[in-house]
Amino acid sequence: MLINHDTRCALGHTVDLLNTRPADAGDTGDALADVAALRAFVAEHGVSDVRVEKLGADDLRAVHRVRDRFADIFAAPSDRAAAELVNALVADAGTTPQLTDHDGHGWHVHYFAPGASVADHLAADCGMALGFIVVAGERERLRWCGAPGCGHAFVDLSRNRSRRYCSNRTCGNRLHVAAYRARQREA
Repeated sequence: MLINHDTRCALGHTVDLLNTRPADAGDTGDALADVAALRAFVAEHGVSDVRVEKLGADDLRAVHRVRDRFADIFAAPSDRAAAELVNALVADAGTTPQLTDHDGHGWHVHYFAPGASVADHLAADCGMALGFIVVAGERERLRWCGAPGCGHAFVDLSRNRSRRYCSNRTCGNRLHVAAYRARQREA
């Protein structure tokens, strides 16, 4: 599947934002629990045209709502349902496509309006990236980790769509080691 650099980055931001959520309903470990965490997320991901020092509690609440909407798109039961969710998300964000070549990057499209809030910025750019996945007929690539108790999101960009875990180094390896040890106990 051919995905351009900007779409790949936006999908990465989407997954990283989703993975700040608590792992399950009983988990209180929200990695985006306060404004400082939001500021760190925005700075770490190089979210353009957002003044990190101006981010506040309202921005945090709005980003949490966008994060929940991303989760709904990942969990959508059909392409049609996912498309409706993406359409509503990007419409609510006031999507305004613009060509730009900032910060040494070549020409690319920003979908957020100039001066948009961080939540609208993420909703527009990441929402469009999710939309491209739906349009390409590749929604099954939007996945949740198959490791028990993990719950992290990922985008399976493997050729044969065979990836099952958010990380083969952690979740995949942990399950393979557990299966090996179980076989050794049986032997």
